[in-house]
Amino acid sequence: MYRSFFKPALDFLAAFLVLLIFSPLWLALGLVLAVANGGQAFFVQTRPGKGERLFRLIKFKTMNDACDDKGRLLPDAQRLTAVGRFIRATSLDEVPQLLNVLKGEMSIVGPRPLLVRYLARYDEEQRRRHDVKPGITGWA
Repeated sequence: MYRSFFKPALDFLAAFLVLLIFSPLWLALGLVLAVANGGQAFFVQTRPGKGERLFRLIKFKTMNDACDDKGRLLPDAQRLTAVGRFIRATSLDEVPQLLNVLKGEMSIVGPRPLLVRYLARYDEEQRRRHDVKPGITGWA
């Protein structure tokens, strides 16, 4: 009963309250990031969730899309913006995932959602991570 009713309800309530109370801060961060990243404040990526069902994970975008003269993205360290460095150091880049919690795709605590490309490499034991919703923060 805890996993099917109380945990989702607590996740929703906590995510809603944090987003509501700190919404001026999130808005300011979004505007600063949009300026730093040429109009894009968010990074969206497909990840496997509960039951290996794919969902779109939302994070604050902390890197720009700078490319070399051949059109290839520069290394991550060269694309990390100054504000992005601060946001990552304080884990504020994870805040938009509270929207994923409100949508029921994620939980606050659970296994971190890995990239889709790793699905084929999972053994049976590793696939058990998809028996529950992925979390913004892991268990440990």
